[in-house]
Amino acid sequence: MPVETLTKARWVYAFGGGGADGDASMKNLLGGKGANLAEMSALGLPVPPGFTITTEACVHYYANGKQYPTELAEQVAAGLAKVEELTGKTFGDVANPLLVSVRSGARASMPGMMDTVLNLGLNDETVEGLAKLSGDRRFAYDSYRRFIQMYSNVVLNLEHHMFEEILDDHKDRLDVHVDTGLTADDWAEVIKDYKAAVSDYLGKPFPQDAQEQLWGAVGAVFASWMNDRAKFYRRMHDIPESWGTAVNIQSMVFGNMGDTSATGVAFTRNPSNGDNRLYGEFLINAQGEDVVAGIRTPQSLTKVAREEMGDVAPSMEEAMAEVFGQFKSVVETLERHYRDMQDIEFTVEQGKLYMLQTRSGKRTAKAALKIAVDMAAEGVISKEEAVGRVEPASLDQLLHPTIDPTAHRDVVAKGLPASPGAATGKIVFDSDAAEKAAANGESVILVREETSPEDIHGMHAARGIITARGGMTSHAAVVARGMGRACVSGAGDVAIFEKEGLFRVRGREFKAGEIITIDGSTGDILAGAPKMIEPELTGDFATLMSWADQVRRLKVRANAETPLDAKTARQFGAEGIGLCRTEHMFFDDTRIAAVREMILADDEKGRRTALAKIAPFQKADFVELFTIMEGLPVTIRLLDPPLHEFLPHTEEDVQAVAQATGLDAAKLLRRAKELHETNPMLGHRGCRLGVSYPEIYEMQVRAILEAACEIAKSGKAAPVPEIMHPLVAKGEEMKYLRDLTDRVAKAVLEEQGGDLKYTVGTMIELPRAALRAADLAANAEFFSFGTNDLTQTTFGISRDDAGKFLGAYIDKGIFEKDPFVSLDQDGVGDLIRLAAERGRAARPDVKLGICGEHGGDPASISFCEKVGLDYVSCSPYRVPIARLAAAQAALAAKG
Repeated sequence: MPVETLTKARWVYAFGGGGADGDASMKNLLGGKGANLAEMSALGLPVPPGFTITTEACVHYYANGKQYPTELAEQVAAGLAKVEELTGKTFGDVANPLLVSVRSGARASMPGMMDTVLNLGLNDETVEGLAKLSGDRRFAYDSYRRFIQMYSNVVLNLEHHMFEEILDDHKDRLDVHVDTGLTADDWAEVIKDYKAAVSDYLGKPFPQDAQEQLWGAVGAVFASWMNDRAKFYRRMHDIPESWGTAVNIQSMVFGNMGDTSATGVAFTRNPSNGDNRLYGEFLINAQGEDVVAGIRTPQSLTKVAREEMGDVAPSMEEAMAEVFGQFKSVVETLERHYRDMQDIEFTVEQGKLYMLQTRSGKRTAKAALKIAVDMAAEGVISKEEAVGRVEPASLDQLLHPTIDPTAHRDVVAKGLPASPGAATGKIVFDSDAAEKAAANGESVILVREETSPEDIHGMHAARGIITARGGMTSHAAVVARGMGRACVSGAGDVAIFEKEGLFRVRGREFKAGEIITIDGSTGDILAGAPKMIEPELTGDFATLMSWADQVRRLKVRANAETPLDAKTARQFGAEGIGLCRTEHMFFDDTRIAAVREMILADDEKGRRTALAKIAPFQKADFVELFTIMEGLPVTIRLLDPPLHEFLPHTEEDVQAVAQATGLDAAKLLRRAKELHETNPMLGHRGCRLGVSYPEIYEMQVRAILEAACEIAKSGKAAPVPEIMHPLVAKGEEMKYLRDLTDRVAKAVLEEQGGDLKYTVGTMIELPRAALRAADLAANAEFFSFGTNDLTQTTFGISRDDAGKFLGAYIDKGIFEKDPFVSLDQDGVGDLIRLAAERGRAARPDVKLGICGEHGGDPASISFCEKVGLDYVSCSPYRVPIARLAAAQAALAAKG
């Protein structure tokens, strides 16, 4: 069905003048910016009038060979006419020109990823009209040069640096150090050179027709939806390409009309730590881009903030007391109305306040927790709403080390504490190098003069970011906070020499590849790698987690087999172990020789002799795990990998192992060749080992149950062992393995004189196992979905090799997400649904869980809630993420 039919061919919605065609509920159609402009207008706040071209117009544009809807031109003209009526100005008129901004606005906030054009409508004639109307020729020409620079970059695809070099040449010639030092005549000369550069580059003059400018800007905003940085951001934040972006066309107001004008950005609460006080920056006699671009050092909004930062320049509260009072009242209104911390853009034009944007502000995980908990305590939102306000994946920011307060801090420079947390890594000076180093497993700190949206991939790859320029609301600061990267911005003492691959500060020199550390909470830049400490998960974190635990249905376990992992899992609130991979225990140096002896044995007797040497180690492992888990369930997967993985493969390695262990080298090499498989993932592994060599599983089952009995006899909480057989495909396999387990268990319990409870189940990681779940459930008391292998076997894709080509599949829209990161809910998910239904039909009380990496992915956890699984299991550091995601999934299920 054509989009026109669905939307009744309406592509434009107006706002301003105390009313609007839309409201905040229409975010999908108007984008976040457009919906909030409409909402603010309806609230009677001072919003410059304008109109929004809908997201569906963008969708139509891409679905129809980049052609606009037929009605769009007419509706845009009507929208402009309404703005002209409200402002008393005319678009393109020489004497009384209406100037507009053209901005993007997707459903989800994508700061800096798409394009904006300001001062549109200026040309060689209208600039004179603006000069006369404003009585300030310098302001008019400053606005015109800004427009040429921005339009040429965004619409005409000329490099930004071309214009910066021209401007720097003029400033050098005039011996002027700041833009505000240039006169109207100076700007006129700069504009001549700007236009000449455009003409030389394009072979045609800079466009003078206002309508041509407008449609060029609209097309550029639509085009920016598909630029590389926007695509990368969408992948990173799971934003569908199909959403499209809106375009907001709004009458200009000017913060660069002298000392009674200003522009700024503000957060109603501190986005770094969540403190309940106004936070932000502004610039007098400037336009909005100046604040976030890092070109000029911005000033504090409040006197308190200025004093804390040690700034000399007056705050907005001091320099514009009356307007600041109005502004404070407006932002308080907005936070109360939206019931969330707001990120606000504003302009003051000759003493009059205008609101340009409001949206729920990006914030660090620490701030998100504090804001959610505080707002619940204030009665603004409920506890359930507070749980829903924190992005589960963002908790990862809180679960990693910070600098030990007692460590020596070799502080070499200080900047602004733009995004909290500490990071250590090698110095890199460009984003491509950061991405390449990170792909090789290196930790890096990205050091830049300032970041731009083109740096998004490098910022994502880096552990931390330093910029020499820019404030607390610069691009680097905002994006780093959203990503959870530590960031120090505005480190003005750092002199960067990118071509030489070094930076100098206070007489010291640091080259690419050297190790440095940043503390995004203090703004410190340190030489070397000081000692780190683990976070304390108390306070707001503990409060929100307790609220999450009250509402979630899904249990959360951890994948763990070492004591350290088990202890970490408990610390983070795990309710048991969902996957203990026993093969990790076999690789230990104290037992690998016995494992190899078992593999080399010529008969069952020889294998049992070797296994007897391993059994005490296995038992000790399980005693330690059961002790740490204190009566919680522990799912233990019996040996899974093919035996050849335990043997050396090259002749050199074989000789080394033989010499160290006394094993026969020739026999080792021969056995390794015998066990070699063309495709070991689908070979002699998992329960097939238990069928071929039942003595292996018998030893493991005995070790598990003897350990459990020892704990039970000691008076400690009785363990709950869950014995899991991997890679089962047939009911007959499951019966054989169940009988083996019960036979050994009976013998152990008779010997121990105990009455220990245990359960037996299987890991479902093959499509056949999912399809024949009823057969398996006859002898399996639980299913644990091993979604790593289930994804591999369903798609026929090796997880280890997929990275070589999955990127192309995602770029081309064949995969929306990497199926090894976020569960393929249609295909693999259908197998899980089917297995759950058939398993429950055969055994109504069968326990169902998931233990692949997807167990820590919020989208996958939401799926598990919908299917009705009993638990998810994930890596220890993702347990808090899973707890919060499970709570949000439960709340979503309630509606």
